[in-house]
Amino acid sequence: MGPVTFRRLEIVSFCHSTIYIALLVCAFVAGQPQPETFLLGLAHGVLWIGMSLVCIAAARARIIPFWLAVTVAVIGGLGPFAGSIGFVVADRRRGRAGGAVAQQDAGHDRGRVRR
Repeated sequence: MGPVTFRRLEIVSFCHSTIYIALLVCAFVAGQPQPETFLLGLAHGVLWIGMSLVCIAAARARIIPFWLAVTVAVIGGLGPFAGSIGFVVADRRRGRAGGAVAQQDAGHDRGRVRR
């Protein structure tokens, strides 16, 4: 899964949410202009399918948590905002877990004599 990283998936998720907002605006506010509404709908559908497949593979490779892949794949078709919010939550959880490990490492170094 070389080019697939947590951060890249998060960026694509936010891009997907932006396209979906544009689709909603075109469809409900701007009076469904064509071909804009069609192209945004197509982009949303293709991105959702692609994100679902890549996120499932990323979960299997332990790049993202399984619950996040399920959120993107199941709820993402109706509202990609759930996936974007899920990436923010997962990123915060990763940050807290990384901070706890760093604090534990610092605690272990206190008793050692450095030369």
